[in-house]
Amino acid sequence: MAKLASFYDRPAPLVSMPTLTLMLSLILSLGLWSASVRAGQLPDFTQLVEQASPAVVNISTTRMVSQKSTAEKFDRPGQEQLPDIFKHFFERQFPQQPSPQQGRPPKAKSSGSGFLISADGYLLTNHHVVKSADKIVVALSDRREMEAQLVGSDPRSDLALLKIEAQGLPYLTLADSDNLKVGEWVLAIGSPFGFDHSATAGIVSAKGRSLRSETYVPFIQTDVAINPGNSGGPLFNLDGEVVGINSQIYTRSGGFMGLSFAIPSNTAASVVAQLRDKGTVSRGWLGVQIQEVSQDLAESFGLDKAAGALVSQVLDDSPAQTAGLQTGDVITQVNGHDIIMSAQVAHFIGAIPPKQSVVIQLVRDGESIDVEVVIGYLPKNVTQAGRVQEQGRYVERIGLKVAALSKQKAQAWRIRNGVDIVAVDAGVAQELGLQEGDVITSMANQRIANVKQFVELTAALPAQRSISLRIVRDGRPLFVAFRLNN
Repeated sequence: MAKLASFYDRPAPLVSMPTLTLMLSLILSLGLWSASVRAGQLPDFTQLVEQASPAVVNISTTRMVSQKSTAEKFDRPGQEQLPDIFKHFFERQFPQQPSPQQGRPPKAKSSGSGFLISADGYLLTNHHVVKSADKIVVALSDRREMEAQLVGSDPRSDLALLKIEAQGLPYLTLADSDNLKVGEWVLAIGSPFGFDHSATAGIVSAKGRSLRSETYVPFIQTDVAINPGNSGGPLFNLDGEVVGINSQIYTRSGGFMGLSFAIPSNTAASVVAQLRDKGTVSRGWLGVQIQEVSQDLAESFGLDKAAGALVSQVLDDSPAQTAGLQTGDVITQVNGHDIIMSAQVAHFIGAIPPKQSVVIQLVRDGESIDVEVVIGYLPKNVTQAGRVQEQGRYVERIGLKVAALSKQKAQAWRIRNGVDIVAVDAGVAQELGLQEGDVITSMANQRIANVKQFVELTAALPAQRSISLRIVRDGRPLFVAFRLNN
């Protein structure tokens, strides 16, 4: 201890002032250099925003709704009745609307985003932004407002092409979204909650995501802050080119949670070209039901790894049946593109023009073979699961058509009873946001056993009382409430 004490008792060495000054300068320089290096690693979006913002627009829509509807329940921002796990967020709902004047039907208002793609007034947005709209108004960055005409709309890709009568407008260029890489910086400009020309940035989290709501779109997943009102707005790369159109968010609260999804610009380019030429979109169709390949299935089918798409059913009178595809085949390639996840089959086939021949590589009885298939037109009455819709029974009081629940769907979603919604027309069903494919399991606290009982129960519902409705969407249950005026 004596040696230790004597060591600390020694006087501290003196440091000259010039040396101290040099040391402090060096430390400060190192700190500034470190800060500049960190800053240099982050992109500067200022120039991109300045150049791109003039071509981004706000889109407002109005539509007439039935006197019997419950539209007023949806006129409060952030209080949508259906917190759908993959929810569309097309509208910033306005404060509660005043009661309509006698003899005039009420109007539902909503807004979203969009962007110009040509100097002569063509612009792109989401299908659900303008769906069922009676009037579409586009607000430009220079504060001008113009009524837009709907050139064409495609529900399956959730894209719509509009046209305003103007010339010399600023416009954006669609990039090749195939060149986009995971981890790349991207920026979105839109009108979240009505705040025009808001810019948010993030990175690409994943590519080729398949969502049940849109089977034919290989979505771009990002962590860019996207909120209600951003829908239909552009997603940019660092070169100021549009790589995607913001469409959906994953949310439990109705707001941003770090998972947003954009339609790739390559998908948009194909859809826009068809909408501009003929107002509709044609997609390729193979005519099979498929499922993922698990490790156990891969082993049983003689595959080296759990990849590909297992054909669980070949539909009658389909291109697949004509080409000789069989149940139990495992699709491993489409026109040279490897199939890792089963959803990729719909992505690739849907993008192929009908009547075009493609080569499909598959494994059958442990052997790899090539089959040439002439792709057909995707029928309008084929659901996303690949089966033909049932005719169903129309229920006018609510405004929807229902059919018997299939055993396959009941097993897949683990539900024992209910009726399947096969079409949504208007009125309560539309205002509640019910969708084709939803299953109604109970209404007015009564279990729904079949179509006949549902029709009878609907006819007996009281007016001017809140009625509960339990639905299952993509296997997820939720309750909503509605009120009938008569």
